Amino acid sequence: MRRRRDTEHKHQVALFLWTAYQSRRWPELNLLFAIPNGGARDKITGQRLKAEGVKAGVPDMLLPVARGPYHGFFIELKAPDGSPSDKQEQWVEDLRAQGYKAEVIYGWMDARDGLIAYLESTAGG
Repeated sequence: MRRRRDTEHKHQVALFLWTAYQSRRWPELNLLFAIPNGGARDKITGQRLKAEGVKAGVPDMLLPVARGPYHGFFIELKAPDGSPSDKQEQWVEDLRAQGYKAEVIYGWMDARDGLIAYLESTAGG
C-alpha cells in the first residue's frame, strides 16, 4: 500500500506541475486545488481532523469551474494500478447526483486529458 500511495503522490505532483505550465492557456487551472484528506496520521491528529470535518473518501482534487451542466470537476486520482475504495466510489456517485462532474482517473496523463476535455467543453464534456 505504501508503494501505491507514493505513486499516487508522484502522479498528483506531475499533474500540478503540468497545470502550472498550462495556466496561461487555461487560466482556470489556477483554481484547481488538492483536498488533503488522505495520508498516515497519528491518532490525535486524525481525531482533530475528523472533528474539523475531514471525511473519508472525498476526492483528491476539485476544479471549481462550471462547464455546461456541471458546477465543477472533482477528480479522484489513482495510480495506474490502483483502485478506489467503496467510500471513494460513493462520494463520486453522490457528487454526480449533485450536478458535479466527478471521476476516478488513473494516472496524471489521463487526468490532464480529462481536465482539457472539461475546460474545452461547453456542454461539460
